[in-house]
Amino acid sequence: MKVVILAGGYGTRLSEYTDTIPKPMVPIGGKPILEHIMDIYSNFGHKDFYIALGYKGDVIKSHFQNFKKKDWKINLIETGSDTLTGGRLKRLENFLSKETFLLTYGDGISNIDINKLIEFHKSHKQMVTISAVRPPARFGSLSLKGNNVIKFQEKKQLGESWINGGFFVVNPEFFKFLKDDKTVLEKEPLESITNLKKLKAYKHEGFWQCMDHKLDKDYLEQLIVEKKAPWII
Repeated sequence: MKVVILAGGYGTRLSEYTDTIPKPMVPIGGKPILEHIMDIYSNFGHKDFYIALGYKGDVIKSHFQNFKKKDWKINLIETGSDTLTGGRLKRLENFLSKETFLLTYGDGISNIDINKLIEFHKSHKQMVTISAVRPPARFGSLSLKGNNVIKFQEKKQLGESWINGGFFVVNPEFFKFLKDDKTVLEKEPLESITNLKKLKAYKHEGFWQCMDHKLDKDYLEQLIVEKKAPWII
């Protein structure tokens, strides 16, 4: 199954690195997070990649120019520097219009079972399946009584809610909900199919982490150094 990775955003919240390289090329454990994401799919047999390029796409092109790994097929597609998420996907329609495909962002990693996700999608026969994940907590929580700390807990996740974790499965009929470069995937397109009851959520209770800030990058680096990175098989 074809794998689309949105890799064209500006990554402004990680400006320590993204002033010179695009966010998907920020290294984790010595290689770009983009490669880690591709490894996740490859581990489940999905090796036909379509990378939607934008901001500093030349850096990604240069990295993969002489890249030789396994039997990956890597398609690097320019989708515009200022194109929004839905617009990037829309620009890939000619490559993806005939079969169900996989889609995710270029900054989130997980130990999600991709093939179970696909099985879930097929069994419910809806237009799009989204992976629902628990939001990681950035800070420890304090229980206070006056100025006294009653309880301190360093949380790894906030268990009371679900968020969009990427890792979508998409039927090509979804393209008719994407208009142009200004289309935000997470707004009108997904909201519209939700109203039509065509969106299903695959609940992933395991590891998931988005690299939004330097704090996130440092955390992921630490997991690799300690050989505790759940997404690495």
